[in-house]
Amino acid sequence: MGARPESDATAAFDPAVHTAPHPVGAEQLTGTATEPPARIAGDDLEPGDRIDDFDLLLELGHGAFAKVFLARQRSMQRLVAVKISADHGTEPQTLAQLDHESIVRVYDQRVLPDRGLKLLYMQYVPGGTLAAVLRRVRATAPERRTGRLLLDAVDEALADKGEIPTSNTRAREDIANLSWPEAVAWLGRRLAEALDYADRRGVLHRDIKPANVLLSADAAPKLADFNISFSDHVAGSSPVAYFGGSLAYMSPEHLEASHPQLPGTVNDLDTRSDIYALGVMLWELLTGRRPFPPVEAKDAQGSVEQLLELRRRPISPRYLADLPPDCPASLCRVLKTCLEPRRADRWANGAELAQQFELCLDPRARDLVDPPPGRRRPSGPLWPIPILAIAIAVPNLAAAGYNYYYNKTLIVGKLTPEVQRSFHDVARVLYPLAIVVATALILYTARHLIRVSIGLHTGRDYPDATLAGARIDALRLGNRVAGIAFVFWVLGGVVFPVMLNIVAGGVPRGTYTHFLLSLVVCGAVALAYPYFAITWYVVRFLYPVFLVHGRSDAADVVHLRRLAQHTGRYLTVAAAVPLVGVTGISFLPASDIESVVWAVRVLCVGGIVGFVLAYVLYGVIEQDLQAFERIAAASDTDDDHR
Repeated sequence: MGARPESDATAAFDPAVHTAPHPVGAEQLTGTATEPPARIAGDDLEPGDRIDDFDLLLELGHGAFAKVFLARQRSMQRLVAVKISADHGTEPQTLAQLDHESIVRVYDQRVLPDRGLKLLYMQYVPGGTLAAVLRRVRATAPERRTGRLLLDAVDEALADKGEIPTSNTRAREDIANLSWPEAVAWLGRRLAEALDYADRRGVLHRDIKPANVLLSADAAPKLADFNISFSDHVAGSSPVAYFGGSLAYMSPEHLEASHPQLPGTVNDLDTRSDIYALGVMLWELLTGRRPFPPVEAKDAQGSVEQLLELRRRPISPRYLADLPPDCPASLCRVLKTCLEPRRADRWANGAELAQQFELCLDPRARDLVDPPPGRRRPSGPLWPIPILAIAIAVPNLAAAGYNYYYNKTLIVGKLTPEVQRSFHDVARVLYPLAIVVATALILYTARHLIRVSIGLHTGRDYPDATLAGARIDALRLGNRVAGIAFVFWVLGGVVFPVMLNIVAGGVPRGTYTHFLLSLVVCGAVALAYPYFAITWYVVRFLYPVFLVHGRSDAADVVHLRRLAQHTGRYLTVAAAVPLVGVTGISFLPASDIESVVWAVRVLCVGGIVGFVLAYVLYGVIEQDLQAFERIAAASDTDDDHR
């Protein structure tokens, strides 16, 4: 299963190895719950011995309750890891449910009633444990820690067993190129996926610690030792059977359940307790020490009380200062959320946590969700409203000004004086009315997005379905706003001449077509340019906020891809605006060209400038969408394997 872990007996007062494997009760926990047995099961067995179907080749490690050997199974002619322990527990039945690449595969068990032993044989994982990696971390200066450190620890474990280290594979090359914080996130993602897989099958681990994470020859982590795990799918298994865990990694509720005088019970534990323990372990790997001061107690009960008091406090600034300078803000946030004292404030499940670690591994995505120092995100619950208002108003007001001058010069100026006077009256009514109605309609379509955004800023929690709906609304916002603006411009092209004819009469039939075409051109301006400004803001500042609070999924992938397609089409519209202006002037009579030439020039030059800006934003939006799609697609792929 891995390199030999430190014996529990050598660290009798280290809470990392104190466990409580006995049924919960005051008589079991007071002074005795964390004591190792006087004699390890199978203590008389040594390499070279044979037991049942196994030739013992090498002792891989031993703990308080078992010994682990590398063995050859005679009947199958294969190498396996054999865990020899006293005949109790439901570990084989529990692990038999689990078939995941990040969980050690258990083949079967054999019981020897005459010796009171249980032989659990499983997949042999040769690359050592995270305990060995942790020792190497502590011996290495922070600035020299990289993904190479993880591979060096694995290679050392392989060499200790007389195995040849794996040659450079793609997986090892990728790990070697990671920074140390990225390597920790890489390990965390795979272990979070394992916890989620187990949780979906009703299995809790309850003893996450470095010695229980084995490493393959390619450094892939595999969760092992479910000896104190609980499965609600195994007959006869219950949370109070063989309750335990390693005190240094226990969640507050786990510590409380292990104390006979506190109200917490084992039945209160769920996957969020495992997530807490995973957070402690990964913090320790990242910095070289746990995010809490060591405790000194004469007995287990005193140790539990001190640890529980520390767990109920926020992480001290002196431990936050341990984080390496190259630690992404995302990883700090993710680990701090794992370590929240209240389990309701932690990640809800392993899948959500795994996606957060995946986010930490994507530089572009993580900088969008957690901007690095020097890059600020507009804050405040109402910030999006004025920003979006400006993005909508500026292009539309510019288009309105151009349209008013163009219509007044080329259309209305050729009509009767009475119609010209009515034109100003109708314009003063229709333009403000259109703005008010369009604004109300935009706010109505964005009401859910605005409500959830404000709620998140004020600390409210929302169900996953509500957050998912808000994310999709955010991705649709640019398209909806552009569509509403364009529809109102087209309606204006129909309503304006009709109203003018009703008020003044005498509007020629050809004027209707001219009005409509002029407002459609302005509608194109109102369609393209606000879209890019709004979509850029949404993708860069609004959508990332939701990823802090929830997990994107397959629906996000669909809408992210759809948004990318829409953005390409809007770029085409933006490119067409100056071309339409030039083309339109070529159809005017020579006598009319001089009167509107400067307005058309403004349209063309403004269209070119707008297209350049739209093209720049298009490139940024496209890369941001690809980053978010990578995160959501990776999560979707994981769902397919659950």
